[in-house]
Amino acid sequence: MTIADNWRAIEARVAAACERAGRPRDAVTVVAVSKHHTVDAIREALAAGVTDLGENYAQELASKQAELGGAAVRWHFIGRLQRNKAKLVAGKVACVHAVDSVELAEELGKRAPGQSILLPVNLGGETSKGGVTPEAAPDVARALAGVASVALDGVMTMPPPTDDAEASRPYFEALRALRDRLQDDLGCALPVLSMGMSDDFEIAIACGASHVRIGTAIFGQRA
Repeated sequence: MTIADNWRAIEARVAAACERAGRPRDAVTVVAVSKHHTVDAIREALAAGVTDLGENYAQELASKQAELGGAAVRWHFIGRLQRNKAKLVAGKVACVHAVDSVELAEELGKRAPGQSILLPVNLGGETSKGGVTPEAAPDVARALAGVASVALDGVMTMPPPTDDAEASRPYFEALRALRDRLQDDLGCALPVLSMGMSDDFEIAIACGASHVRIGTAIFGQRA
């Protein structure tokens, strides 16, 4: 199947998942994860109708943006970002999906006032992943919300890998519940729930995801 075929299939599945959940289709943004895929593959995806792209590495993001020029696309940075690479990302993306320190938030805001950020929450307690613990999330969220130069717009998570998509459901439900508590605590809306990938995005949509990050199901396996 071509990238266009894959995209049409994903669109149909997302629309069906939204309908089952009683949500409008435009409530969910599909971020096509183009990490390690070629610019030619990205062009195919954009021609097929992809509007949002996600990259994990700052230098790869900068290189692809330069090659694609003024292509109509919303970029998302979805990986762990080192503070010294913030200059490659700040103001270049619609959202930075994983900001878990005031220092990084301040660096992004200094370079791009108003930069949208999300707080990553490590709900599975995996040492191989970044993000804050659920217990630390309220304090970190308050600190990030206090950085006037950025906009804390929500939270994100990545459940532990599993062959059973249903196993992700408790993590998605926990993130939504945590987001709701943080909204009450901060007294402001946190509309973005970034959760769900190729194997479990339909469950994430059922649990309230606003953004799903899909790579393999669109672009195929990475080289």
